[in-house]
Amino acid sequence: MHELLADFSNRALRYIGGVDARPVAPSGEDIARLTRFDEPLPDDPTDPRTVLQILDEVGSPATVATTGRRYFGFVTGGSLPAALGANLLAGVWDQNGAYRVGSPAAAAIEEVAAGWLRDVLGLPASAAAGFTTGATMANLAALAAARRAVLLNAGHNVEEDGLFGAPPIRVVVSDEVHASVLKALSILGLGRTRVERVAVDEQGRMRADALPDLSANTIVCIQAGNVNTGAFDPAPDVCAAAHDAGAWVHVDGAFGLWAAASPRLAHLAAGIAEADSWATDAHKWLNVPYDSGIAFVREAEHLRAAMTVDAAYLIAGTEREPSHYTPDMSRRARGIEVWAALRSLGRSGLADLVDRCCRHATRFAEGLRAVGYDVLNDVVLNQAMVSFGDDETTRRVIAAIQADGTCWCGGTVWQGRAAMRISVSSWATTDEDVERSLHAIIHTARDVTG
Repeated sequence: MHELLADFSNRALRYIGGVDARPVAPSGEDIARLTRFDEPLPDDPTDPRTVLQILDEVGSPATVATTGRRYFGFVTGGSLPAALGANLLAGVWDQNGAYRVGSPAAAAIEEVAAGWLRDVLGLPASAAAGFTTGATMANLAALAAARRAVLLNAGHNVEEDGLFGAPPIRVVVSDEVHASVLKALSILGLGRTRVERVAVDEQGRMRADALPDLSANTIVCIQAGNVNTGAFDPAPDVCAAAHDAGAWVHVDGAFGLWAAASPRLAHLAAGIAEADSWATDAHKWLNVPYDSGIAFVREAEHLRAAMTVDAAYLIAGTEREPSHYTPDMSRRARGIEVWAALRSLGRSGLADLVDRCCRHATRFAEGLRAVGYDVLNDVVLNQAMVSFGDDETTRRVIAAIQADGTCWCGGTVWQGRAAMRISVSSWATTDEDVERSLHAIIHTARDVTG
């Protein structure tokens, strides 16, 4: 084991040390070499060091450098040093984060992390928190709590009786609802297409004046941070209208909820704390490794009742049991790296991380607009969208930028128009990285467009 971990350490340091010098996307040749993994299962054991060698020599070159400084796709931040270290140490501990009896350390650390998250995100101190695999499962857990509350109010216990014979639930979303919310709704039996959609404005914000008449059997889903523009739905108006009718408000805040941690940007999240449930993703802007979503529910009992399962062999104590607030039972102790990231950054460091990313996004927009390209959104957060001409030209430019390898930006369609989306989410991105990437984008676009 000592030799294996020493070998791992050398390989890990070599990968991290070279990640910013290589192209962000792997080459076709490196991807082709992945066929090396496609072999019959060996009959006999293999030395663990050989296994690690194959993974590193074949797998590492074929990775996308998402942990590097110039990856601007899919709102993906790199891993903070403290978060990565905590992730590795938690792997060595190999703790099951489900129950205190299985890991007192994991349960205690997760509970502290939950309190810190409520604090920096401006959420009610009494809200329950469940640590999930990502924002999709955080949405699912929170919406399961919403489903329970709405049906319980109508006299139906969905946890015991299911949806058979249940009163109908209305779900109201915006025309810009994220796919993860629709996926969660479909798993919960509430459907993807039977939702009631509300019109949005030119930035993708739900129009509060277009809300339908609401009622107590309604769940309203709003966004904190549109996935393309970064815009926020008008939470104060929506929450007021919903609560006047007795409806539940859920906030999909996968990355935008982190704006609340910045004194400069917290105004964007005004009214968000008035909602009833929230979902976010720590791997996005807290920059912890993947598999780290968090669901929050104002009335803790709704989340606990929706997620708890009992069995004779499951030993639950009188204190908070992590498994009672998530869809998972056996799971890794993912709260450890959340704690580590927050402990290493502190309140001011987290605010600075969010502010820097937004400043970088603004610089991208300014630089591209200055040379004549169309920036399609108001850059209020960490998202910038640009068009390089007609749709076909824009798609060719995106492909060329990705092939160039200096940086990586993804494509999208915004209100019927093809665009390149620049998402700045990494703690490691510097001013120099932005300028280098801007130069490469402009140079490549000019080559494509002539």
